[in-house]
Amino acid sequence: MKDKFYSYIQSLQEAITLGLEAADGTAKFKEDIWQRPEGGGGRTRVIENGSVFEKGGVNISAVHGPLPPAMQAYFNVGDVDFFACGLSLVLHPVNPFVPTVHANWRYFEMYDKQGNVVNSWFGGGQDLTPYYLFDEDAVHFHQTCKTACDRHNPEFYPKFKKQCDEYFWNVHRNEARGIGGLFFDHCKATDDFSMEDWYNFVTEVGNSFLKAYVPIVERRKHLEYTPENRTWQEIRRGRYVEFNLVHDKGTLFGLKTNGRIESILMSLPPHVQWVYDHHPEVGSEEARLINILENPLAAWV
Repeated sequence: MKDKFYSYIQSLQEAITLGLEAADGTAKFKEDIWQRPEGGGGRTRVIENGSVFEKGGVNISAVHGPLPPAMQAYFNVGDVDFFACGLSLVLHPVNPFVPTVHANWRYFEMYDKQGNVVNSWFGGGQDLTPYYLFDEDAVHFHQTCKTACDRHNPEFYPKFKKQCDEYFWNVHRNEARGIGGLFFDHCKATDDFSMEDWYNFVTEVGNSFLKAYVPIVERRKHLEYTPENRTWQEIRRGRYVEFNLVHDKGTLFGLKTNGRIESILMSLPPHVQWVYDHHPEVGSEEARLINILENPLAAWV
């Protein structure tokens, strides 16, 4: 399974970077191959200063070796080995009317000292962080997620949508990071759903990413915006940074397993503002967004 899934994310990285380059029309991804001293490595692809994407990355990695003590405590296990591979992406557009997007799909195995697999699971998801909320964009993104889920289990979309809303919650701000999407983790084999079934589901979601995001980019990338719109975007980016550095489990895992810092922190936007005690004007589009983030909708579709 690990070889099969790693082969898949290599192909998916190629498809997604080609699709995003076409949407940008100017910038190309720069590739960086790296090795992890303890075992494994990855292929980082970063796009910067494009017509559409100010900064973004579409990264894959496959790392292995002894599970570090900090992660042993986190998983409540003893001295074991691990293998983890996945694709992680974040895109920060120039235009404030184009939303930031994040996605990842990953696979994890844990071994005893005889090399036997003692645990394995899939995880991942995709979520949208707009700065100005267009309802049709939110509906499109969520409908694409729901369609992918429904092909495997009609209970998946409401379950994983709820988990996404709960996970991407900035507790210290009492608001959502964005308008959600899907989040699933520790997806293990059961009597009713095999690891092959999970593979088919996760790859279905991965394959849906471009369909979920690129049409939104195409609708919004040419809209005119003001310096005030950019200021609002940069203030909201600050909340994105706060979540990633304070709450995100993927960032924590990367830092505690001696991951590559440049790849881990590529999710951070290049231009951000923290304005003291900032509140948007009552009745404005900015205030409407905040109201939705503080009171997430039960369903977009």
